[in-house]
Amino acid sequence: MTKQPHGTTQKPRRSQSRTSGYVVALVLGTCTAVSADSRPDILLVTVDTLRPDALGWVSGRQSTPHLDRLAERGFRFPAAVAPTPLTLPSHASLMTGLVPRRHGVRDNGQVVGGRVTVLAQRLQAAGWSTAAFVSGLPLSSQFGLARGFDRYDDTLDAGEGAWLERRAPGTTDAALAWLESSDLRTPWFLWVHYYDPHLPYEPPAELAGSDRRGSYDGEVALVDREAGRLLATARSRSSDLLTLFAADHGESLGEHGEASHGFFIYDSTVLVPMVIAWPGAITPGRSDAPARLIDVAPTLLDLLDLAPLDAPDGVSLRAVLEGGPVPELPAFLETRQPWTSYGWSPLKALRHGGWKLVVAPRPELYDLERDSAELENIVDERREQATRLRALLREVEARPTASAATSDDPEILARLEALGYLGGGGDASEPPPDAPDPKDRLAIRELLTEADESARSGRPADALSSYAAVLAQEPDNRFALSRSAALLIQTGQIIEARERLERVTSLSPQDAESRGLLAELLTQSGDPSAAVPHWLELVRLQPGRVTAWSNLGAALGMTNQLDRAITAFEQAAELEPEVADRWVRLAFSQFAAGRKTVAAASFLRAAGLTGEAAFAHPGALGLVLVELGRNDEARPWLGRSRRHEGEFPHARLALARLEAQAGSTEAARRALAEALAADPRLRAEVLRDPLLGPLAR
Repeated sequence: MTKQPHGTTQKPRRSQSRTSGYVVALVLGTCTAVSADSRPDILLVTVDTLRPDALGWVSGRQSTPHLDRLAERGFRFPAAVAPTPLTLPSHASLMTGLVPRRHGVRDNGQVVGGRVTVLAQRLQAAGWSTAAFVSGLPLSSQFGLARGFDRYDDTLDAGEGAWLERRAPGTTDAALAWLESSDLRTPWFLWVHYYDPHLPYEPPAELAGSDRRGSYDGEVALVDREAGRLLATARSRSSDLLTLFAADHGESLGEHGEASHGFFIYDSTVLVPMVIAWPGAITPGRSDAPARLIDVAPTLLDLLDLAPLDAPDGVSLRAVLEGGPVPELPAFLETRQPWTSYGWSPLKALRHGGWKLVVAPRPELYDLERDSAELENIVDERREQATRLRALLREVEARPTASAATSDDPEILARLEALGYLGGGGDASEPPPDAPDPKDRLAIRELLTEADESARSGRPADALSSYAAVLAQEPDNRFALSRSAALLIQTGQIIEARERLERVTSLSPQDAESRGLLAELLTQSGDPSAAVPHWLELVRLQPGRVTAWSNLGAALGMTNQLDRAITAFEQAAELEPEVADRWVRLAFSQFAAGRKTVAAASFLRAAGLTGEAAFAHPGALGLVLVELGRNDEARPWLGRSRRHEGEFPHARLALARLEAQAGSTEAARRALAEALAADPRLRAEVLRDPLLGPLAR
């Protein structure tokens, strides 16, 4: 990229026809697609848990100046529709143009399968350099949205309680460092995701409000401030910038008795703000019609003159940006969380033509034009509307569906087969007809919310009391079983914790977090053979979860299944090849299995990653090299061994032997003395050694 004065960047010149197209666009309010000789840079900004009315340009209730200015320069949709009020499934829909039932991710913690094409893959293949900076655990790379990105930064904040998110300033800093790097290649596609408006609401003191809503708005204000920094730098690094801003879902804030989101699918959690801005190509405007997040990827590809996605549920909004009406397309909504988390009925809905049907044990119908707050259920009075929407819903559901990926990577499948995993596992069951309506479980949901807040505030006894109250009413409540088990482990009540985790994994086999917790409990409590099947199921459910592969390898090693342990450690190293510990664990398992040559190679790979001076296992590497007869290579590694290393006594003993063989008697004496000081039990072995014995007397 050629740098120009004042921090601007040079992009390919537009042809005369392209320039003329811009003039026409400005005069007529049309949108001109990109030509082959001028591809824009693309900035996608998504904000978690953002209600439209938290933005100044939508409601005026608070100032969000940076996002308001972006909206002024772009085409605004203040009431776009998210397909689900959950982070990962909604982002997956935005990136694929598919509703959750078709891309297969119905809840957080599931995996977007490799057979589903995501937006970044298309852009990368077309020549864009791609990077993503995400801020919440649900979007971690292991869940499948990293495909197509040259760089996918999912680093989260360190510290107790911070592992779920990265605060907005840290995310902005990371994204700006990428934008300001000297080797930035154009055109670029940058996705920045902010998590802050998500619970718990903990804005900086200067932005905090006096109540819950005020604290929520404070986190939105923080995101606005950080988005301002991001937008300013992005504009300075691009002469042709297409920006898309959207939320993944909303936040209920007490409406309909829901404190946060994921439980219901009322508009408070599925309506989101969306802005598309492309100066010179898209004339600013506004539509209050319900565009959909599934329309984002088809729209961007259409604007860029790239091939459309295969059989998307979404459509291009290009005609809308050119001044046409939003097409009257149904918006399919769902939340599976009531079923997967609690054992209650899932919910689905169809939104179309100003009406909304919620399919539940007790169905609901709302006239949104007359009752935007969805307070009056008129399903009995307007049965013809309910019947019409049910028919549209059946059409949506008739399209082919997908399951959340376990893995469709042939290498991972081969490793799973080598580990003896042949079954499908998972939970393909549907809720029974008599599953409770979530509307009838609000009191229990409130108890669960109280329990979570108590646990988060460091009051485990209060949390356990609330969970006990839930389990007294619903002994099989999955959420209460799992969360209380985690607290029981913390308080040393291992037997009861194990019983609860075994129960919840029986009720919900696809609950990856509960399965991982049970596997870890079994491993640490000295029952690795019982842990192995659970680790296996976890890596099947989340094949990108590196720690699960590593822990599986450890459990297999504890049960002396060394070949299988190596297979698991190999996969961990493949997933994180730049992490030295993955190679160290693999090396130890290879050495234990007698594979000394490859063990040495793995140790050397780890040492190369950390640097020789920082390598934590020089003694182990030296001992392996001695076993291979590579004494000259071994000597410096043996000499670097330090007392904290478990192999230190034997490393010093081996070094003493090498020095003695080389005739360096004093060096041999020093190494021998250090070995015996570290482990006096070696003296008997030394005295029997004809080479070292005389040096020890």
